Amino acid sequence: MARTASIPALMTVVAISEPGGPRVLKPEQREVPRPGPSEILIRVRAAGVNRPDVQQRKGLYPPPPGASDLPGLEVAGEVAAVGAEVKRWHGGDTVTALTSGGGYAEYVTVHESNALPVPGGFTFTEAAALPENYFTVWHNVFQRGGLKAGETFLIHGGSSGIGTTAIQLASAFGARVFTTAGSAEKCAACIKLGAERAINYREEDFVDAVKQATGGKGVNLILDMVGGDYVARNYHAAAVEGRIVQIATQDGAVASTDFSRLMVKRLTHTGSTLRPRTVEFKGEVARELETHVWPLLEARRVAPVLDMIFPLSEAWRAHERMEEGDHVGKIMLDVA
Repeated sequence: MARTASIPALMTVVAISEPGGPRVLKPEQREVPRPGPSEILIRVRAAGVNRPDVQQRKGLYPPPPGASDLPGLEVAGEVAAVGAEVKRWHGGDTVTALTSGGGYAEYVTVHESNALPVPGGFTFTEAAALPENYFTVWHNVFQRGGLKAGETFLIHGGSSGIGTTAIQLASAFGARVFTTAGSAEKCAACIKLGAERAINYREEDFVDAVKQATGGKGVNLILDMVGGDYVARNYHAAAVEGRIVQIATQDGAVASTDFSRLMVKRLTHTGSTLRPRTVEFKGEVARELETHVWPLLEARRVAPVLDMIFPLSEAWRAHERMEEGDHVGKIMLDVA
């Protein structure tokens, strides 16, 4: 591999000492990984915190075969070394990257196709907040969900990292956006980002709200991270020929619903998870993002919403923040 500067033998990481609560996240020393032929080694300056990290910490979401056992699915920093077959990146390039794990560390390796340039004017913290959410939203809303300009779109959990990203991108591409959130403050944040209607699910029934907003038709597309009893309610809220994309099941992976409604309304209910997908698939998503979304980021027509930033050594505090559920946007780690 080609090295750009002196790379230490050891690095600081935050590992999961055992399954459990946030305090099981412990700093430790590990060897700096070496990039494979098509990989780059990134000196991490910032990393994102995501719900799958919390699930992995609890022992509920094991990393896929061959992935690092460390949490952390997105980073930004400088290229410190490149494998012999890497063509695009060079030492010192600033990149943001989607990882299959290992982001809670000072160095991480990723396949060169899963990295993207840091958008002009973005800090490392802003750039590290992009990959997990933008890859997820682009694939599930636009590729799998087929959202088009002029369609109606309901996002559950609009104040989350995924939600704030989906609101902005869907609005930028001409959709009418509705969302659910759990407080007046969160609803106000969603409206500011471009949602036409933000529904406080603690006070209103989202089915009634979207029916009213769409003249009784329902919405063309629903992005759901909740599952549980939302499955049946989504079938009521969807329009004829509507699509529902499931990306998480925070309220339960088992649901009871009337499938005749799916048949009568000719609904499509699909879903996906990102982490286990191949590097080739993620590379294809990266290419589409660079073509269609990176110009919007460069122009600041869309941007990540940052909640709180914690030092890497206090990753446990970031997990506490996420589990409290009061955050709006991304929770980040400063690794510099």
